[in-house]
Amino acid sequence: MTRQHNRAWFGLLVILCPVFLVSMDGSILFLAMPRISQALTPTADQALWILDVYGFAVGSLLIAFGNIGDRYGRLKLLVIGAAVFGLGSAGAAFAPNPELLIAFRALMGLAGATLLPSALAVLSELFPDPRRRARAIGVFAAAFAAGFAIGPVVGGVLLERFPWGSVFLVNLPVIAVFLALAPVLLREVRATRPGRVDALSVVLSAAGLLLAIHGIKHAAADGLSVVAVSTGIAGAGLLWWFVRRQRGLDHPLIEFSLFRDRVFTIAVVTGLLPLAAWSAAAYLSGIHLQSVLGLPVLHAALLALPGAAVLTTLCVVTPALVDRVGKRAALVACHFSIALGLALLLMTGVTGGAGWYVASTVVAGVGYGISFSVVADTAVGAVPAERAGAAGAIAETSNEIGNALGIALMGSLAALVFRLAGPGLAPTLGETLQRPGIAPTDIVDAKEAFVAGLHTAVAVLSLLHVGLGVLALRWLPQSEKALAPQAPA
Repeated sequence: MTRQHNRAWFGLLVILCPVFLVSMDGSILFLAMPRISQALTPTADQALWILDVYGFAVGSLLIAFGNIGDRYGRLKLLVIGAAVFGLGSAGAAFAPNPELLIAFRALMGLAGATLLPSALAVLSELFPDPRRRARAIGVFAAAFAAGFAIGPVVGGVLLERFPWGSVFLVNLPVIAVFLALAPVLLREVRATRPGRVDALSVVLSAAGLLLAIHGIKHAAADGLSVVAVSTGIAGAGLLWWFVRRQRGLDHPLIEFSLFRDRVFTIAVVTGLLPLAAWSAAAYLSGIHLQSVLGLPVLHAALLALPGAAVLTTLCVVTPALVDRVGKRAALVACHFSIALGLALLLMTGVTGGAGWYVASTVVAGVGYGISFSVVADTAVGAVPAERAGAAGAIAETSNEIGNALGIALMGSLAALVFRLAGPGLAPTLGETLQRPGIAPTDIVDAKEAFVAGLHTAVAVLSLLHVGLGVLALRWLPQSEKALAPQAPA
């Protein structure tokens, strides 16, 4: 029994390797982008794609690969996905231009979509006892959250000593360890799931998201044009087709009927919006600290440590906290603390604000930690047991899509403000500051325009969290029993 117990926990450590990398790679570029921009000179549009194509690929394919893993074997998919993730990381590290870097980041996202659902399924096989499985899933969630939180810190530390490609090469030793140990410590897992993966739904969801966001980014960076408008409309049309198609399938990728339950809806939006806020604030603040305030990358990385520590700690202690105060109070506190933390970034400026950034990450980190811990459990608990799998898949997907949407939409909003308020020399702050012979007044104007964009983005996100906190107060029942799904009549 002891030998089997030790095997299970060693297996958990092995599983956490790719899980940690997938989450860390969603944020590791936030402090690396100024260095990448200097090396590859991407356009404003390309810079945003470098950051968020990874999250879109993970989020749009997560449910599909969950189904594929059930049919063909979770461990097999886990090993293949890890190998492809390593290849994508190596390609990204040596990409000679923005186009190839975007392509390799997309490949990493595709591989990441195979890893998350498969890792969770294999973990469940390792821990058949419900109590030990609950503890293991808690460790799994904490590792995933910690990867998001310390990604910028790891990136900053690496960039202090090594070229920008090191933020991708760091993945390779971890992948090598996983590929060596996984076949020894882990067992194959299959599940009989009715129906088959609807390939057209996968294509519609992925293409619709990418085209719609491309139209928004193009319009923000370069203004309205035929290309931007037509691309955005095409993407919206594909997404509308995707939603209509799901309603007619016996086994849809996403069961939209679940959103009729208000508790489920609040839980899923809580999975999406905090990740959007965290990714957008971290990305824009990283540029503010380095390009506006002129801080070294290692200094900027160290400033992110207090917030990362708070976020990770809250992931660990939130289950005990929820037992004392209830899910309703925890979700409400989550949104209002994030709103307050984001509002503190409004105190930043062209000549200062590092202290306000630290305070912001600490206060908002409380809410981020709560959201990471309670979303899946609340979503699954809001629906009948036979629909728990679909609810959990949607909750996982909301996290990844939120991470990508935050950078895509709020990054585009900040770019739009910069284009309208800046000196008009280039579409991004980095490109503007690199122009030869730029006048000191233009430098000040560019930095002020970027700060205005940062303030606009965080103000919008803060207000959205206030609104979601109010909805949680009104929609979530005060009784914990009422949060559980009702048995069918």
